[in-house]
Formats: sequence, C-alpha cells, structure tokens
Amino acid sequence: MFNKILIVCVGNICRSPTGERLLQQMAPHKQVSSAGIATKRSRLTDKPADDMAYSVAESHGLSLEGHKAQQLTSQLCRDHDLILVMEKGHLEAVHEIAPEARGKIMLFGQWIGQKEIPDPYRQSKEAFEHTFDLIKQSSEAWAKKI
Repeated sequence: MFNKILIVCVGNICRSPTGERLLQQMAPHKQVSSAGIATKRSRLTDKPADDMAYSVAESHGLSLEGHKAQQLTSQLCRDHDLILVMEKGHLEAVHEIAPEARGKIMLFGQWIGQKEIPDPYRQSKEAFEHTFDLIKQSSEAWAKKI
C-alpha cells in the first residue's frame, strides 16, 4: 500500500527531515524520505539540517546526521506512494510541481487536531520544540495508519 513515503516542507532543513527520521524510526518497514518545495530557490540544496532542528532532535534522541536537503521534483513524487506536507499551502505547491500526484498528497498533521505544522525556521528554541512535538504526534498517528 504505502511503502514509499515522502515528507515535504519548504526548505527541507527543519520540519521534513525531522518528520522523515521520526516516521522511519516508528515505521522501520517503510521507506521514508524528504524534500523541499523551495530548496533550490532558497539555495539550500545539499545543506544539512538547520542547527536548531538538529539540536532539538538530538535532545529527543533523534539524529539528523547526514541529512542533505533536496528539491522536490515530479520524479520524486512519482517514486513515492504517499506525500505528506506540513501546511495546506504546500498541497498546491506540490500540485504545481507534479500535477499527477494530486491523489496521494495529504497533510502530515491529518490525524492529530493540528492540521498544519508551523515552520520554526529562524525562531526560538521553544518554536522548534513545539514543532518537534507536533511532528512526533503526527508520526505516531501515521505509523498506526500505514
């Protein structure tokens, strides 16, 4: 069913790498990866995870070591069975990149009360902690569904 899952945010340095690693940890039988809708435009391609995202993840026993940001492409969308985005606006952005993927895109926060997961980039450690908690809850919920 959903064996290859793609987690998507804007730059692929904060939310999506965290979601990728958490969901992979919770669903080890699935192949999980991540990408950003504006990684190339933001000049983040091949960059590691954001320092604060890395630090917060590490404080929760999760490693973002070795992560390299990648741009979302139509080929990546075709290669995955399920695409999980952080915000409603990302749904349309993914549709623009890969119109054929429309039926397999859902919100990462779909199964928790929080439908959107806010971007903590360049915000406080508390913002990153809040985002981490939402991503963790979402990962736990998705791990049960897939």
